[in-house]
Amino acid sequence: MLASISTLNLTQSWVGYISIAICIFAYVIVILEEKLHLRKSKPMLLAAGLIWVSIAIYYALQGKSALIAAGIRHNFLEYTELFFFLLVAMTYINAMVERGVFDRIRAFLLTKEYSYKGLFWLTGALAFLISPIADNLTTALVMCAVILVVGNGKPQFVSISCINIVVAANAGGAFSPFGDITTLMVWQKGVIEFWDFFALFLPALVNFLVPAFFMQFALPTGTPKHQHFSEPMKFGGGIIVILFLLTIATAVCFQHFLGIPPVFGMMTGLSYLKFYGYYLRQKSAAWGHHTENPPGATDDPYDFDVFAKIAHAEWDTLFFFYGVIMVVGGLGYIGYLELASGYLFVEFGAINASILLGVISAVVDNIPVMFAILSMNPDLTHSQWLLVTLTAGVGGSLLSIGSAAGVALMGQARGQYTFLSHLKWSPVIALGYAASIGVHLLISP
Repeated sequence: MLASISTLNLTQSWVGYISIAICIFAYVIVILEEKLHLRKSKPMLLAAGLIWVSIAIYYALQGKSALIAAGIRHNFLEYTELFFFLLVAMTYINAMVERGVFDRIRAFLLTKEYSYKGLFWLTGALAFLISPIADNLTTALVMCAVILVVGNGKPQFVSISCINIVVAANAGGAFSPFGDITTLMVWQKGVIEFWDFFALFLPALVNFLVPAFFMQFALPTGTPKHQHFSEPMKFGGGIIVILFLLTIATAVCFQHFLGIPPVFGMMTGLSYLKFYGYYLRQKSAAWGHHTENPPGATDDPYDFDVFAKIAHAEWDTLFFFYGVIMVVGGLGYIGYLELASGYLFVEFGAINASILLGVISAVVDNIPVMFAILSMNPDLTHSQWLLVTLTAGVGGSLLSIGSAAGVALMGQARGQYTFLSHLKWSPVIALGYAASIGVHLLISP
């Protein structure tokens, strides 16, 4: 553990000042990602390297170079567990996308003659319910695709519905270990048990419903034109969904009954998909040799490559995550996290600190916020850990740039869902944020 490593307090040294400057500059570049068209992993990878090199130089001058490797390995191990967990989850999601699972959901919604208000509530509810199992980013993108089709010519409807989807997806992801990277981090750290996350269901639901109630009054009236879409799911799509749920169950059982880190359960679950992929490849080979298939036919319903799904993982997010953990870990090694923990959770108070950190996550990505909190390891009660998990998860909804779902939808619904259109509804989103905190404090023992 890092706490057992003898470190130097460098908060008042040139290393500390340079590291803070590097960190701030990197995050400014990350925030401007859409403007600069520079992927967020690039500045974070560079910042991580520069910060640890600065620390290493200082320790070398003090004749303590041997201590650096231990600090780096500690933080790298933190990243490795989360990396493989996320890689398996992303592989399954990509497999479901390729098999048309989400397209089937979208086609079903588009063939129903729902009113604009009905679609607003339905897409929001589905985003809230699907994101705990899949993830908030994928869920938001699928629901937004529906909104863009039915909302053609109704920019007000598209804008408000996108805001609703972002809020709902972030809220849904807050009460499940699989809904957001921050909740996954908390679960893997062992701070909150798997089933305890569901105590946040009611506060998360309130966080979604309060702003949605006010936003529905600004929706256009009427019903969009009926559209017929036929998106049949490819062979094996339903089986892959079942295998994903079985993988989640494996990870939970490994951790709960055997004390094995959840990542080992996820890696075991990846073997389920690999074996099923082998079965599909065998059927694909048989299909290709079938005499009834015309020469040159390419619509092989069994064609499936697991490694292609791994290759299409969100590598930018995974590398950004590495940069975040190493940057925050470096600041912790310098001594800044200990200072911040003493001020926030002791002087400022646990509840006030949790509320403030949620607001901060609307500007700074919630991943570094949560990793910093976990690295601080403040002395919090179970209820207070749940509260900080809730605020870090839903606080990003306050601004469009506060979550991956919001940033992605600004690109998908470009010109209709914007930073300013989201900012217009930030007061009612903040009302939902406050209400969710109040509900948690009310029902939490």
